[in-house]
Amino acid sequence: MPEGKGTLYIVATPIGNLGDITRRAEEVLGEVDLVAAEDTRHSRKLLSALGISTEMISYREHNRQGAAIKIAARLEQGKDVALITDAGTPGISDPGHYLVGLCVNQSIPVVPVPGPSALTALLSASGMELTRFLFQGFLPPKKGSREEVLEQLAATGFPLVIYESPNRVLSALGAIAQIMGDRQIVLGREMTKLHEEFIRGTASEVAHHLEAGKIKGEVSILIEGAEPIKRTVDLLPAIKRLRAEGLSASRVASVLSQITGEERSVIYRMASEEK
Repeated sequence: MPEGKGTLYIVATPIGNLGDITRRAEEVLGEVDLVAAEDTRHSRKLLSALGISTEMISYREHNRQGAAIKIAARLEQGKDVALITDAGTPGISDPGHYLVGLCVNQSIPVVPVPGPSALTALLSASGMELTRFLFQGFLPPKKGSREEVLEQLAATGFPLVIYESPNRVLSALGAIAQIMGDRQIVLGREMTKLHEEFIRGTASEVAHHLEAGKIKGEVSILIEGAEPIKRTVDLLPAIKRLRAEGLSASRVASVLSQITGEERSVIYRMASEEK
């Protein structure tokens, strides 16, 4: 390790159940000089439960540039720092990558301390074949941008993982059913907690289940991959003509789906291949 420089530890913390903290994570959090946390008030409760009183600094999306400079300065002085997020593994759909990148550029050692992750928890309990999968993370909050992303992912032939906030999950499930087809999904919420639940079914079935109660906390959703395209020969000339006229794949899918009754997601995948 570079002489005189401290080490940045990327420490995974429990996503719910405190018992999931690893012995190594606990040791590191108690031995470093500084803990960089997404929400210091939230993470102070974790450290207090572990009997740890290490100094803390806020590092989150809105202050990541200024905070990263301060943290890197401490590391340059030979101080060790642990980076944690509110729950799970830093750097997965959060601003952790920025600090890590800065440290890499400054030749500051970066050491992962792996552990809990909502992503792997969901995958392990899904029951889907997962030789390959695609991780999208959070969908854009705006409807148009969200639908655009889902359209781009509609042709993916292997399972897709997204994260979603409780106040947007129902609209996200509706968009999934409309744009990608009413595929089978597995939705995990309150994972590792007392009221842990895995809901399985089509996107519309899961949405109907969630409508019956209050949704708490972020959820993780695994969507089955697209079926291989079964080309409908009669559609190809129409698709080629409309694409040649300058219509987008999304618009072609909307028009022909209404006319033919074919699933929009199937037509969209076919139209996407016709440049």
